[in-house]
Amino acid sequence: MIVAGLMTGTSADALDVALVEFHLDGPADQPALKMDLRAFQEVPFASDLALDILRLLEPDPVPLSLVSSVDRRLGQLCADAVAAACGQTGLECDLVVSHGQTVRHDVHEGTVESTLQLGQPAWIAERLGVPVLSDLRARDVAAGGQGAPLAGMLDHLLLVGGDEPRAMLNLGGIANVTVVSPRTDTVAFDTGPANALIDVMARRITGDPRAFDRDGAMAARGQVDEALLADLLADPYYARPAPKSTGKELFHGPYLDVHLTRHPGLDPYDVIATLTRLTARTVAQACLPLGVSGIAVSGGGTRNPTLMAELRAELGAGVPVSTTDEAFGLPSEAKEGCLMALLGWLSWHGLPATVPRVTGATHGTLAGRFTPGAEPLRLPEPLSTGPARLNVVS
Repeated sequence: MIVAGLMTGTSADALDVALVEFHLDGPADQPALKMDLRAFQEVPFASDLALDILRLLEPDPVPLSLVSSVDRRLGQLCADAVAAACGQTGLECDLVVSHGQTVRHDVHEGTVESTLQLGQPAWIAERLGVPVLSDLRARDVAAGGQGAPLAGMLDHLLLVGGDEPRAMLNLGGIANVTVVSPRTDTVAFDTGPANALIDVMARRITGDPRAFDRDGAMAARGQVDEALLADLLADPYYARPAPKSTGKELFHGPYLDVHLTRHPGLDPYDVIATLTRLTARTVAQACLPLGVSGIAVSGGGTRNPTLMAELRAELGAGVPVSTTDEAFGLPSEAKEGCLMALLGWLSWHGLPATVPRVTGATHGTLAGRFTPGAEPLRLPEPLSTGPARLNVVS
């Protein structure tokens, strides 16, 4: 089965398209799921769409017409991107899984009350003629979970069976980590901002509303301000126990300004250096108490050498840091697209696509809802046993 996994993250810069082939292998009671990444593309957003998405991610009120417009345009972009990927590769997908762009993830006193992703799946189903799975977080939220991090399922299946606790970390706009141990239950949660606040300062420094700290060059020019860092680290979110999740509803420009007013006159490059240290410090503070023996990292943050160096320094020599490319043969930039494809494969076969002990839900749930393609929706007979592990075909 070939599944197209689509992901747009909290950095809101591009659409990831992964064409992934799956098949079960091994004994019926402990099957392994083989995952073969057949093709991957990163489709940049047009400037007008990107700026409108970024506007939706700010805490200010927006007109409903903007929400509706982004929902349409992103759905159309997803349809065009999958059609182009299939046309260029000669592959045909059996299912499209579209995460959509998260524009709200509302958390009140640790409880997720609602989550909203845009990117109308009907445009994809109409263009491709195949079923589309979308809205992957809401059912877990309805079951009492955080709806995040969805990566817990893929990470668990990749890491299970090790002798020591191991972790996978994704550095997007928000950082999320999964820790799999042979002695305790798997845990996964958002550690805090990864690039979200760094991007805010990069845009202020350059004046470019879509800028980011390319190659960590801006942070490398500055010095960490320890007083500002201590102030940022005092945020109550970091002390909350898992399961927990967060987003740009908390970590945005006005949030940063509250802290900067208490530390006036700082050089902008010192601020971005401090925010880079904040990301590394909060990841380390989340991982080290769990006794992790190594971390495999994915996401846009892997392309920031200053951030990666800070992360290695905070974790120490006893916790080696690699990328998912190095650890599993899974390209770090394609991991979240592959994740979407995996969740689609599970839901298609009637299997829970969330890990309740990770999200805090009362039970595992099938992720998302299906939009039929050109034909009536016909799901296969549900599997009675899910995969025990995931193997990447390299």
